[in-house]
Amino acid sequence: MPRIVPDILIRHDPPGEEAGVDLVPVVFDSPHSGNVYPADFDFAAPVEVIRRAEDAFVDELFASAPKHGAALLAALFPRSYVDVNRHEHEVDTLLLNEPWPHPIVHSHRSARGLGVVRRLVRATVPVYDRRLSVTEVQARIARYHQPYHEELQVMLDDARGRFGAVWHVNCHSMKSTARGRLRADFVLGDRDGTTCDPAFTDLVATCLRDLGHSVGLNHPFKGAEIVTRHGDPAAGRHSLQIEINRGLYMNEERIEKSGGFDRLRQDIDRLIATIAGYCRDRVTTRTARPGSAPRDCAPDRTAGSG
Repeated sequence: MPRIVPDILIRHDPPGEEAGVDLVPVVFDSPHSGNVYPADFDFAAPVEVIRRAEDAFVDELFASAPKHGAALLAALFPRSYVDVNRHEHEVDTLLLNEPWPHPIVHSHRSARGLGVVRRLVRATVPVYDRRLSVTEVQARIARYHQPYHEELQVMLDDARGRFGAVWHVNCHSMKSTARGRLRADFVLGDRDGTTCDPAFTDLVATCLRDLGHSVGLNHPFKGAEIVTRHGDPAAGRHSLQIEINRGLYMNEERIEKSGGFDRLRQDIDRLIATIAGYCRDRVTTRTARPGSAPRDCAPDRTAGSG
């Protein structure tokens, strides 16, 4: 059974050896797929615009992770309410009706109204018709942001403590176009090789290309707070951000799954299996026997979606 913290997060752990599943030191997290809107989220923007900030269905795309021995964490709350992929002091001061009482972490994101609590949902569309108090913002951080990071930290620490290393994939989606141009199918972000071993980034990129997808690296998304906070390759902690083009699997206007969803989920399942096999081969533990996960990602469209 998953661990659920109501309104905040859901954690899926692998079933373990009793179910014939070898554990691997791999953690996936989907921080922006939540759609449980808190009662005190008094946004003024149209709901259909607010909802487009969600990384809708990303948690479902990676739902097979536990059957491969990996863990999966997903936020239940929406990123437009509070964004765990921002530092807790990455604050847009134009949102507040009083000074922020801590040193501010300045970034190009907060300068654009996309701080830990958003001021804008689009470039010219404000989330609120008022300014927020420091108490409101701090309450969101304490109730949602902090518990999510604490849960993720525990999962990563447990895996590293057991295996000696851990590989973490931070899962997101992106708009299919930017300035009228189509984006790549996937963009991987390791902050220019600083948050994970470049060999791991290469493995993921090669797998996706073998499946027929186009892959970008560190542009336009390098990775943000989550991989920065949790990635430390020298300490055996490898964090990689993955952005998925929404046009592959959903209708972006209606926020509905498209006919491509099942096919993409099958591709993601092959990716998860490849990552699990790669990481299994790099660690030794009493609970992880040599596995038989596929080492290539050549598509087999006759197989089930997994």
